[in-house]
Amino acid sequence: MLTILVYLVFIISVALSAGSIVLTSRLRNRYKSDVFSILLYYEVFIYTFGFYGIWGQVVIRAFLSSGISSEIPDKFSNFSMLLGLPFLVFGWLMLMQFATGLSGKKTGKWFVALFLITNFSILVLLGYIITKTEKPDPMSSIRNYFIIMNLVYTFVASYMIHFPWKGRSLIHEYDRRIISPVLFLIMMAQCAPLLFYADQVWLGMIFIFTFFAGNTFLPLYLTYGTLLSAFTDESVDKISFGEFCTRFEVSPRESEIVREICNGLSNKEISDKLFISLQTVKDHTHRIYIKTNVKSRVQLINLIKELKIL
Repeated sequence: MLTILVYLVFIISVALSAGSIVLTSRLRNRYKSDVFSILLYYEVFIYTFGFYGIWGQVVIRAFLSSGISSEIPDKFSNFSMLLGLPFLVFGWLMLMQFATGLSGKKTGKWFVALFLITNFSILVLLGYIITKTEKPDPMSSIRNYFIIMNLVYTFVASYMIHFPWKGRSLIHEYDRRIISPVLFLIMMAQCAPLLFYADQVWLGMIFIFTFFAGNTFLPLYLTYGTLLSAFTDESVDKISFGEFCTRFEVSPRESEIVREICNGLSNKEISDKLFISLQTVKDHTHRIYIKTNVKSRVQLINLIKELKIL
C-alpha cells in the first residue's frame, strides 16, 4: 500500500511541477514582464530542489536500503540533499525578488551578492556544526534549517506583497489580500509534517505533496484568479487592436465580438448583427474571458482601456 502511495505522489509531483512551469512560461510570454521571468526561475529552482533534495532521498533509500549497511544509503542521501540545497537557496532568492517586484520596490545592486553570501555562509556554518557534533544527525539539522529559513523568507515575501512600496503594487489590493496570507499558510502546511517526521513514509509523502502542490499556487492564481492587465509592459503606452488580439490569442470571430462588447451591444444584439446564434456568442464570450483572464464585460472593457488600445 505504501509503495503505491509513493508512486502516486511521485506522478502527482511530476505533473504539478510540469504544469506550474508551463503556466508560468505562458504568463511570461504573454505579458513580457520581468516579474514573470523571476517567477519562472523560482519555479524551476524550487522544483529542482524538490527532485534532487527530496525525491533523491526517497529513490536512494528505496534502491540501496536492502541487503547493505544503513550507513551507505545515509551517505548517498546526505549527498543528494547537499546537491539540492543550492537550488533551494536560489529559489528563495527568486521568491524575494518576485515579491519585491510585485510590491513595486527595487532591489539594490548588491542584494543578490549579499543574499547568496549570507545563505551559503549559513550552510557552511551548518556543516561545521554537524561535523563537530558528537553524534551528528545531518538530516534533522537540514530539516530544521529548511523550516526556519522557509519561515523567514516566506514571511518577508508575504509582508512585501501585502504592504507595497508607496502604493506602487503591480496587483490590485484584493489580490494582495489573497496572495500574501495564502503564501504564508502554504508555508505552514509544508513545514507542519516536518515537525513530526521521524522516518514515517506516509508523513514524508504528505510533506512532498504539500511541497509540490503549494508551489503551484502562484502560477495558478495569477493565471486564473486575477486580472493581469497591470502586468503588461509599462513601456508600452498603447497598442493596436490587432496587437491586442495577437497577445491574447483572440481569433478573428472573437475579435468582432470584443469590438461589439466595447460598443455596448448585448449578446442578443451581437447575435443579430453577426448572424450567429445566441449560444455561439456566449461560447465565444466565455473563451474571450478565459484568454484575457477577465470575468465580466466590465473587466474586459477596463482591460482594453488600460492597454490604451487604438
